[in-house]
Amino acid sequence: MPNRDGHRRFGNVRKLPSGRYQARYPGPDGRLRPAPETFARKSEAERYLVLVESQIARREWTDPERSKIKLGEYAARWIEQRANLRPRTIHLYGWLLGKHIAPYLGGVELGRLDTPLIREWRAELLGNGVSESMAAKAYRLLRAVLMTAVREDEILPKNPCRITGADQEKAAERPVLTLAQVFALADAVPVRYRALVLLTTFGCLRWGEVVAVQRQDIDTKAGTVRVRQAFTEQRGVGLVLGPPKSRAGRRTVSLPPAVISAIVDHLATEVDDNPEAFVFTTENGRPIWRGNFNKLANWKAAVAKVGQPNLHFHDLRHTGNTLAAQTGASTRDLMARMGHDSPQAALIYQHATAEADRAIAAALDAAVRGEEKAERKKAKRDARQADKRSDGKKAKKKARKTDGTRPGAPDDGAAGALVRRG
Repeated sequence: MPNRDGHRRFGNVRKLPSGRYQARYPGPDGRLRPAPETFARKSEAERYLVLVESQIARREWTDPERSKIKLGEYAARWIEQRANLRPRTIHLYGWLLGKHIAPYLGGVELGRLDTPLIREWRAELLGNGVSESMAAKAYRLLRAVLMTAVREDEILPKNPCRITGADQEKAAERPVLTLAQVFALADAVPVRYRALVLLTTFGCLRWGEVVAVQRQDIDTKAGTVRVRQAFTEQRGVGLVLGPPKSRAGRRTVSLPPAVISAIVDHLATEVDDNPEAFVFTTENGRPIWRGNFNKLANWKAAVAKVGQPNLHFHDLRHTGNTLAAQTGASTRDLMARMGHDSPQAALIYQHATAEADRAIAAALDAAVRGEEKAERKKAKRDARQADKRSDGKKAKKKARKTDGTRPGAPDDGAAGALVRRG
């Protein structure tokens, strides 16, 4: 805005030889910066300066030069510099970036990303046959990258990833085994993997966690298993032993005596005495690759035998989580057992349990209402029968009054006989 002597108090506008107008302004660091584009009218350049001044005052201004970095370059650096990412997560993020993000948005400057462009990108993914689940994973990665650009690097004023529901995966409901089916499945796989099925289910362990359990992690007297490491499979590298998925993944889980008994038998027959010996291995004593387990355990035939032909190994943990939630455990206790930092997963299982509990209550209510209805019908039937009996008595009494008799009185013939005898 110009002051009384005609000069602007913030920035300046000058006319270029081309006839267009250039706006320049001092950033928070005092350095003079030009607007990213020129203007056809002086009033447009002045309005731009008013907007920039307002953004700086509200601390919403970002350096346009920094926002010129391409998304692909920024995202790759984000993955590389992100602390505490597990190798498998780094691989997944790199794959998502290269497969589903960079080919569409990698060459776009951060400052030019907006919600309509993000929406168009997601629609193109789905239109090209990418599943909603995979599109959601790519969207969540993009949102996390851009959130860093907003909050930490202050390159963007706000995150353009604002599409409702785009981050949600609509996975099919996974099967949950009954207790009888769990033990039937354990008996259906080769005996070498019986304890593996039981420990995974009742310990609520992930695949990478259960195959990384060592003899020293099992306390048969206390009835516990300690989770302190996990295997991840990295393409081109192999099996990598590292920490669990999250900080909460380091935990000690109590097990039912029936499971401990199976583990004791397994330790005695299948595992070396070395404390660092892995509890579950192939017959050659090597760690088990996830891709080889189905063949080793004859999984397809085993799950078909228990009536769950579509059961995945991960569904054992899902079953264990469900069974744990059904005990009425608190959210915090479920989080500790499942190895989650966030209560979200525990709340999902508790919600499912609550729904089942409400279904039980509804069934009980229906039974109560049915019983009440039956009682009302019986009461009405008894009342009708009582009314009929009462009506019968009234009819008989009326008939006796009509023929001159009364209960307990002799009839006329009998009275005449008494008079004559008298």
